[in-house]
Amino acid sequence: MNMTSISKFIPQSNPPLPPQDTLPTMYDLPSENPEEPGLPDDFHFLQPLLLYLTFQPNNWNSDLVYSACDLNLYYDVKHTQWYKRPDWFGVVGVGKLYQGQDLRLSYVTWQENANPFVVVELLSPGTEEEDLGETQREENKPPTKWEVYERILRVPYYIVFSRYTNELRAFHLVGGHYERMDFHGGRLLMPELGLSLGVWQGEFRGINRLWLRWFSPEGKLIPVPEEEAIEAKRRVEQLAERLRQLGINPDEIS
Repeated sequence: MNMTSISKFIPQSNPPLPPQDTLPTMYDLPSENPEEPGLPDDFHFLQPLLLYLTFQPNNWNSDLVYSACDLNLYYDVKHTQWYKRPDWFGVVGVGKLYQGQDLRLSYVTWQENANPFVVVELLSPGTEEEDLGETQREENKPPTKWEVYERILRVPYYIVFSRYTNELRAFHLVGGHYERMDFHGGRLLMPELGLSLGVWQGEFRGINRLWLRWFSPEGKLIPVPEEEAIEAKRRVEQLAERLRQLGINPDEIS
């Protein structure tokens, strides 16, 4: 069939409408991989990065704290090809390098000293039901995320956050089953880590919105490197101003 015959079946305006008015948008084409609806997108990169940068449990040596974003998590030694891929997860008791030597290609639980201690899933329209434990395992299929986190890996804390509604839901493993967690001062307390988790309105990587991030147990922000640099600069400026008030020129101090 030539282009002339094709054009008879395509309605055209005069002049033709621009592509942004006629072709699918980012909301119509949410993923490059049809098996992973809703992924990847900007939020699924930035939000896990913020969690990664601020996951600093004060009850643990920083050399034995590991976290990862969108990394395959293998969980069943009898089915070695089965895996889940949490948007973010944190582990305590293991080093940043596998066996102290190499960056991880994946997290293989039967070769590590600890299972994840906290898992965060970011809701997407195509994954919401499974993320919230509302789907049943299909026959001859791998278990659902909820089953893996709750019953197989027994992850103590499972967090689910939606950027569409800004709703934060959290579950704590109690007696082998997940129970909804209560908020304290708007945050989720995790005393074993010496941290709390909450929703924060602020700017990260030039974008101001509600973000999920780590706090101290008392509610003080765990800073990212950019925030630490800004705070250090502010302290230097305050010190310089104090010196000027005392009649000392800070620029002349060697």
